[in-house]
Amino acid sequence: MVTGPRSPTSVALLRGINVGGNHPIAMSDLAACFRDGGHGAVRTALQSGNVLLAADPASGPELEDAIERMLAARFGFAVPTLVRSRDELAATVAAAPPDHGSGALRSEVLFLKHPLTATEVLDRMPALRDGVDAVAPGPGAVYFSRVAAQARRTRITRLMALPVFRQMTVRTWRTTTCLLALLDEPLPP
Repeated sequence: MVTGPRSPTSVALLRGINVGGNHPIAMSDLAACFRDGGHGAVRTALQSGNVLLAADPASGPELEDAIERMLAARFGFAVPTLVRSRDELAATVAAAPPDHGSGALRSEVLFLKHPLTATEVLDRMPALRDGVDAVAPGPGAVYFSRVAAQARRTRITRLMALPVFRQMTVRTWRTTTCLLALLDEPLPP
């Protein structure tokens, strides 16, 4: 039986599963993989590759590497993984620009895989559309938003075409704040 904290301490953000029919993994199989790997307080969230878990340490490159090896062994393909502790995720949410997530915007968080930094991403960022797109650096992340009424005019796809994009995973602002709320919920007895 897995012992440890009663509540999740971290969220694993998996990149590229269940997107457009590629790399399908049932959430029940994903949770079982993490439990079999020795993690406690495991539960999946929002059907899009988010796994809440208890881990010690709660984040870091070594944990990410171990999870990636575990997933590849279980499912037969590479699943890039970023892990954020509850406190790291809270810092990312707290540092967002004031209007990030407002109703007038479509807002995302681009989570960066260590050792990639927000400065490196912004230095490589292609020209975005003035008056439509906005970016800002954050702790382990880049905040991206676009004016909802003009979302089709965004140029973010230019970033998605760059090799550096493979070192990121994207979550909507709503998903990001929902994950933080879930990390703050106690598990049922």
